[in-house]
Formats: sequence, structure tokens, C-alpha cells
Amino acid sequence: MTAPLLVIVDAANVVGSVPDGWWRDRHGAAERLRDRLAADGVPGHAGPVDIVLVVEGAARAVESVPGVRVDAAPGSGDDRMVELVTEAGDRPCLVVTADRELRRRVTALGAEVAGPRTVNR
Repeated sequence: MTAPLLVIVDAANVVGSVPDGWWRDRHGAAERLRDRLAADGVPGHAGPVDIVLVVEGAARAVESVPGVRVDAAPGSGDDRMVELVTEAGDRPCLVVTADRELRRRVTALGAEVAGPRTVNR
């Protein structure tokens, strides 16, 4: 049996892609993204997925909920996402970010990438 798709979401990048005042409440913005992911999953991926929301900075206190595991990066969120892709081995991974350097790093490891619009509506 194949492991479900691992979807790694760059919380800071996805939240920052919509100028809706998120900078006034980074923690709340990350929670809203987490809750939307838990409710809606990842559009375009009907099969089972494991969603990991990587948070950093002011959003580090955001907690996991059923359907979304929150991973508080101890340092750089980008470095943590690269670690998660590496740890996944041959498991299929999708990294949701618009960060060009992060996209380069994870595609070199075999992950697919998608932009923030994938999970933003």
C-alpha cells in the first residue's frame, strides 16, 4: 500500500501571499490557514493526504488539529521543510510555497511544488 501524499505547507509564505492584514496577528492568520486546511483539505487531491503546516516566529504556538499536523520550526521554516521532504524518502511530497529558493531546494529532492493559490481561495 502506498503512503498518502505528504503535503507540506509553508504557513508564512501562504499567509503572506494575501494582503488581508495578517501582519497584525500572525498567530491568528496561521490558525485560520490551519482550520481551512483541516476543513477543506487540498483542492485537486481527492485521495488521502497527510498535511503538515510548518510555522515559525510568532506562529510557533499554533497547535495541531485533526487533519493538520503543525510543525513549529526550531529555526528556519525553509530548512525544516527541506528536512521533512528528506525524511519522507520515496514518499510522494507536495510543498505549497511561492518561495523560489525553497522550491528549488525541494524539487532537487524529488518533491512537487504548488503555489499558495492551491490552498487559498
